[in-house]
Order: sequence, then C-alpha cells, then structure tokens
Amino acid sequence: MDILKEISPTKQEKKELKKKVNSFLKSFKKSKGVKFVVGGSYAKNTWLSGNPDIDVFARFDYKTYKDKDISKELGDLLSKKYKFTKVHGSRDYYHIDIDKTIFEVVPVLEIKKPEEAKNVTDVSAFHVKYIKKHTNKKLQNEIRILKHFCKANDLYGAESYIRGFSGYVLEILISHYKSFNKLIKSVKLWEEKTVLDPAKYYKSKREIGLELNPSKVSPLILIDPVQPDRNAAAALGKKVYNKLINLAKIYDGSDAFFRKKEVDLKDLKGYNILSITPLTGKKDIVGAKLLKSLEYIKKQLELNDFKVIDYGWKWETKAYFWFKIESPKSKTKKHYGPTKDKKTHIEAFKKKHKKQKIHKGIKGIYIIQERRFTKSEDILNYLIKQKNVSEKLKNIKLR
Repeated sequence: MDILKEISPTKQEKKELKKKVNSFLKSFKKSKGVKFVVGGSYAKNTWLSGNPDIDVFARFDYKTYKDKDISKELGDLLSKKYKFTKVHGSRDYYHIDIDKTIFEVVPVLEIKKPEEAKNVTDVSAFHVKYIKKHTNKKLQNEIRILKHFCKANDLYGAESYIRGFSGYVLEILISHYKSFNKLIKSVKLWEEKTVLDPAKYYKSKREIGLELNPSKVSPLILIDPVQPDRNAAAALGKKVYNKLINLAKIYDGSDAFFRKKEVDLKDLKGYNILSITPLTGKKDIVGAKLLKSLEYIKKQLELNDFKVIDYGWKWETKAYFWFKIESPKSKTKKHYGPTKDKKTHIEAFKKKHKKQKIHKGIKGIYIIQERRFTKSEDILNYLIKQKNVSEKLKNIKLR
C-alpha cells in the first residue's frame, strides 16, 4: 500500500527523533525517586511521519510519593531545566517544546499491578507493555494505516469535543483483528452495540453487562486487556461509531479513503453558515463548548419543525457551524394540550385558550398556532442570542 510509505517515519526521522528523546531522558538521569521513560505511540512504534509528539512518563516511587502531589513535584523538577506549559487534567501535566517537537511529560506512580493505580495515567506503562507484546512490525504498520484512516475521516481523538477513537483503542483493535482489512470487514457487521473482550476475561456479554459500570457504557464496549473493569472505548460517541460503520460498508481500498476531505465553505451551497470566534482556554474545554452549542442549535431547529438534512463544523483560529435546513411547509402548527388522563390540566388548557378553537386528535386536544419562525435565517438569528449559545461563544453571526 503506497499510503504506508507516506505515513511511516523515514530512517532520518527516526534517527533525529531518537537523538532528541535520548537527550531529554539523559537530562533527568540523576533524578532521585523518579524515572523518566517514553510511552505512547513512540514507545509502541506506531507513530506517524510528521507527527512526532512524544509522551514521557515521570514515574515516581510508589511508597515515597503515593500520598504526595506528584504534579507539583514534577513541575518543580522540570522548571530547573526547561520552560514548559502546564496542562490541567486529572493530574496536571506539562508540554515542553524542544525544536518543534512537543514532549508531553506526565506524572505517574510506579506501580506493580493496575489495581494499585490512583489515577488512570498510572496504568499507561501496562498499555505500552501489552501493545508491544501483542504486535510485531507488520501489525505496527497496520496500526499506522488505521490511525491515518481515522484521522483522514475525523474519527480520531478521545477528547470530549471529538468523542472518537483514542490511539490506544485503535492499537487494541488491530492487535485483536490482526489487520486493517480484517477490522474493516468486521466493522461492517457491527450492530447498534458491539462488545469486544480481546483478553477473554469474561464468559459472556451478559457477564460484562453486569460487571461494567453503566457510566462507562458506549456504542463500543472494548474491555481493556490490562484492566477488565474498564471500557477502553468509554469516550467513544455514537456519531463517530456509526460513521466508521458506514465508511466500512463502502470501503473499496482506494486512496481516497485516506485523504482528508477539507470542507470549503464556498462549496456549501444552500447551507446556513455561522461564523464564530471561540472563547480562549484549554482546547478540550473550548471544543466541548463549541460542540454543545452546535448540538443545542440542531435540537432547537428540530423542535421547531425545521428538518436538519446535514450539519457539521470545523475549528481552527475561527470556528464555523453549517446546517442544511428544510423549513416547515406550513405557517401554522398544531399545539397539543395535556394527555387525556390529565383532566385538571385539560381544563386549564381550555381556559387558557378559550378564544381559540379546540380540536380533537389522536394525540389529544390541540389548537392551531401561527409559527414564530418559518425561515431558517430567522430562527438561527434568534438561537445564537440565547444564553445556551451566547455564554459559551462570542462573536457568533450568520454569514
């Protein structure tokens, strides 16, 4: 596959990156009580060319640091040697830019078994160990192909505003199915809910349902091979899950499936487009606010009988929402009263609308009302001024 040549790191890339990584690790060689080790896709040899961000885990001695703030300990240590940006998370971690390569340095406790973890990141070393043990060079290249496929089709990333596939989930899937093509063939047959248990911890899907925390249930339940009580794909959303299935059904092996399709706003004929200046702040939080606003607008359109045929968004410096909308055909609508069993409420409804004709229908009584909005432009201009949108975004307007 020619795509593989494009996405695999060259010998020169590997050589240069290895030099940077070794230099970084060497600078902390004499640190006491903490060991710096590489993790993520670099350690698993599943990283893509041109995307050399490096995960580094600062592993603190468990006995000494189990009750201490290891994020602060790490920050104090890093500040002696590098300038960094602090990133807030379940434990704060740090970004260090070294000659255009981002080192993401994460504090973890050095544990002997996953059950000792005090934070999900403490288990990361076990993820690396599992993937390295259950893949070889061929499967690592298959993972690269899958990662590139997901990135090209906006399926990649477990952030709350993407709700896609994390790198670790994709690595597990390839180690389970043994190739990209076999995975795609299987995905075609995935149902509304799919349950996978690669390490075969459980006897049945029913047992998984009983054991798994309901809050961790998603369209794909992928039992973490190193933590049987964890759904590795808990962050996956239904929209991305269904998109992968639909892509698998039409996949023909052509390179077009691996080329990112950038949306040109000029091509969105017949769409309503909103331009937005997002709030400043942590990317995950800003992105989540954008997505929440997009979904709120879509829901309100549908509640007002505007049919949303297609919608989407993109976000760089500015953000854009787009909607292809079919407006209601009638200028009036049926406004239903309470159900037949709520007699007191029915009388109140009749009293409130005594000047209007009360009709009887299958769903109950109703009146005929003039629609407040019949044009998509009018309702969109109204919605973007509502608190649910205006407080999360700024400078939002209809183009």
